[in-house]
Amino acid sequence: MTARRATGRLRWVTAALCGLLAAAVAMGVAELAAGALGRASSSPLLAVGAGFIDLTPAWLKEFAVRRFGSNDKTVLLIGLGTGIAVAAPAIGLLGRHRLAWGLIGLAAFGVVGVVAALTRPVAEPLDAVPAAVGALAGMAALTLLTPGTRRRPTPAPVSRDAAHGTATPAGGDATGATGVPAAGAEIGRRRVLLTGAGVIGVAAVSGVSGRALVRRGDVSSARADVRLPRPAVPAPPVPAGAQVRVPGMTPFRTSTSDFYRVDTALVLPQVDPRDWTLRIHGMLARPVELTFDDLLRLALIERDITVSCVSNQVGGDLAGNARWLGAPLAPLLRRAGVRPGADQILSRSSDGMALSTPLETVLDGRDALLAVGMNGEPLPIAHGFPARMVVPGLYGYVSATKWVVDLKITRFATDQAYWTKRGYAERAPVKTFSRIDVPKPFARLRAGPVAVAGTAWAQHRGIDAVEWQVDGGPWRPARLAPAPGIDTWRQWVAEWDAAPGSHTLRVRATDRTGTTQPERRSPPFPDGATGWHSVVVTVT
Repeated sequence: MTARRATGRLRWVTAALCGLLAAAVAMGVAELAAGALGRASSSPLLAVGAGFIDLTPAWLKEFAVRRFGSNDKTVLLIGLGTGIAVAAPAIGLLGRHRLAWGLIGLAAFGVVGVVAALTRPVAEPLDAVPAAVGALAGMAALTLLTPGTRRRPTPAPVSRDAAHGTATPAGGDATGATGVPAAGAEIGRRRVLLTGAGVIGVAAVSGVSGRALVRRGDVSSARADVRLPRPAVPAPPVPAGAQVRVPGMTPFRTSTSDFYRVDTALVLPQVDPRDWTLRIHGMLARPVELTFDDLLRLALIERDITVSCVSNQVGGDLAGNARWLGAPLAPLLRRAGVRPGADQILSRSSDGMALSTPLETVLDGRDALLAVGMNGEPLPIAHGFPARMVVPGLYGYVSATKWVVDLKITRFATDQAYWTKRGYAERAPVKTFSRIDVPKPFARLRAGPVAVAGTAWAQHRGIDAVEWQVDGGPWRPARLAPAPGIDTWRQWVAEWDAAPGSHTLRVRATDRTGTTQPERRSPPFPDGATGWHSVVVTVT
């Protein structure tokens, strides 16, 4: 009985492993097909992941950004991979009982992948191929593997006891427990092992080859060849003292490597500047189309601008200040002749993402840019290379389209963008915001003089005052560092004579319109968080 149970358990394990191997082949071959077609986003894992993002409710999106930050996409892909790893053994177990059931399970995964690929904003019929080919390859692999798990052991030769007339397996007793595997079982196991090894090889080679083919489209070398022109209008110099000299303080200018990234792209769009064009059309008298060379020949300007995300929580770090180089957008639109009644710029990225920008915020005199440079270099691929929008004073989801390829001048009543369809505000001016950067939450400090410092911003309005308090006491004015303009954040610092005990520090800012941050906390959805930032510290 023990041997029989062990054999049964082995068959279950083998069947589950066959399901995993079949799924691995399906994913590997699909990756290879996506790479061969030069359409990385049509990989089933990426297509399904992108579809999942589209269906994610606002509260779950905010949770993911708050909990995982820029790693939210990695977490999503790991979750999808884990789901496949759980479902694949179940398909193998179904196939053990009836092969058709396992094949239907793999076909269902293929259908999901095809639907996900074909419903992307820039989908073409070819995008269905990777998921379909992958599913067929997985079904073939399961068909090859499953017969080996179903083979029954060949009965051992028996001898007849002349005296009692009982049949006994040769070399054993009446129970048949010889302890020696039957020859048929050995053959079955060898077949499974050999077939499994071949299947593993196919999965590995396909996956690696697919990744290599995808990397062919990488535009890093093209980016390295870009030579940005000098700005026709350089940025004003950053005033001395803009950086508060306190250990642990946030840099006034965010390095490119540390600049936050929040978008929906599971795979970075690879846009070759030699092929890039920007179409400006819609409610215009004279539509415009620009190549990248055309864009670089315009009179570019350089500006320090702080960009922030609507998902930023009170005290959060989803904001960054960089020096941008780009073409002013307003002259381009005026030259094209905006027709009366237009109130929206619907911008699209190369992967189909659509964002909306209030037209008046681009035409009101602020430095709205088609940016090509960031901190003295061509835009990084992760931040929109070869071109993106930067409009100071608005949250990124209505102003900072990366990999931009299309600007449609239209009306809010006519066209809705990705985030506005999901309930976010159409017009999203940045709210007055401040935070304490030093000391950090739960810091342990020594009694005596302590530097309290932080950052505040209200892009395109500017910061006029920052106040801070201890344990709900009176508000005290902080010293403001100078800033190059109203479109950047502003640092502040104060000195606190810290007494022993546990203390709560709070901060609030007032912008140049006289508006002070409200105390009441509200979540980021639908138009940005509000509330006073606080930290708790212990003084000894």
